Amino acid sequence: MVENTGHPAESYYTATARALPAQPVLEGGHRADVCIVGAGYTGLGAALALARRGLSVAVLEAAEIGSGASGRNGGQIHSGQRRDQDYLEHAVGLDGAKALWRMAEDAKAHLKRLIAEETIACDYKRGMLVADHKPHFVALSRAYAEKLRTVYGYDQAEAVGREELQAMLGATGYYGGFLDHDGGHLHPLNFALGMARAALASGARVFERSRALSYTAEGGKATVRTARGSIAADWLILAGDGYLSGLDAYTEARVMPINNFILATEPFSPEEAKALIRDDVAVADSRFVVNYYRLSADRRLLFGGGENYRNGFPSDMKGFVRKRMLKVFPQLAGRRIDYAWGGTLGITTTRLPFVRRLAPNVLTASGYSGQGVMLAPYFGKVLADATASVLGEFDRLAALSTPAFPGGRLLRWPTLVAAMSYFALRDRI
Repeated sequence: MVENTGHPAESYYTATARALPAQPVLEGGHRADVCIVGAGYTGLGAALALARRGLSVAVLEAAEIGSGASGRNGGQIHSGQRRDQDYLEHAVGLDGAKALWRMAEDAKAHLKRLIAEETIACDYKRGMLVADHKPHFVALSRAYAEKLRTVYGYDQAEAVGREELQAMLGATGYYGGFLDHDGGHLHPLNFALGMARAALASGARVFERSRALSYTAEGGKATVRTARGSIAADWLILAGDGYLSGLDAYTEARVMPINNFILATEPFSPEEAKALIRDDVAVADSRFVVNYYRLSADRRLLFGGGENYRNGFPSDMKGFVRKRMLKVFPQLAGRRIDYAWGGTLGITTTRLPFVRRLAPNVLTASGYSGQGVMLAPYFGKVLADATASVLGEFDRLAALSTPAFPGGRLLRWPTLVAAMSYFALRDRI
């Protein structure tokens, strides 16, 4: 995948970031209670929880804090896990599905609590709409909202009919939808930077431009090596997600990086913005290769769509995403595109997260498959709890089936491209 060398210059998030001072490069040998690889949501969530307990925490970041998927994503907050409750009931039974729902609600509450307690200025707003791009999906959305209410006790979701949806969105090609009042959206990079501020203030150390090249775990100790130094620790947490390439083959066989792309338009007037998304909610559609969009704090349309599964981004990212945007918002054909950027995220075969104990003192969580904004900060806390032997939620997540991609690390690319091409074709039928 694309080398993560820092915050992309053409990103709207970079342009509006509440930047932190640069953190030092790791030089020489260091000691910590816990070493964490990756300064994104998972790693920062773990670092904050551990540092608050008074533990010595060292975080290694290959580029800059939040410069991976945590600072490049769509900023959308969906309720639940990445897969819906019908799927989870089939996979782990009703009781297991209910437990995973409660865990996701705890993750949502954790995210809101972080924003409030740490006074993180990240433009958080409530509301998440899933728009149905096929007529027969409307009845499924209605049934799902009712199921969440009656089976899971969740009263924040409601089905939206075609007429109401057309009043809510100035978009084409939708027949109804599903509105989650307790979903939402935020500025993802500023959220990550806010978490980092809190972790640093609590005593965690972060080393930027310090890529972890290898690790060993022997005799209850772990040692991580970079080009210019090393950290010896009692515990090691691998939190690099789609940017963990070359560090752990077992994880790489089960978590695969893919690229996704976003643009930001010029700002709109209040009236124009309201005509696009009336209630300022986040929106995602029901396609397998999903379109997702929302308004920024300064009333730009942030539109994400399109993926590739090779090493490298499109040469014209503005044009690449603009084609998808105009299928949804054809009225924007003459509007200026100010920013476009790409990012890499980790996916699994099941789209369920990969959470494992790789060695007695080595833990990992990754493969959020697009659900990382809400889940990853909380999963970081779950990993921190596991280091203190509070294993209930860790064990539940570790029991989820996340098999290796067919052919493992070397053959996962052609297999995924074939599968994704099939589902993309199904979106159009």
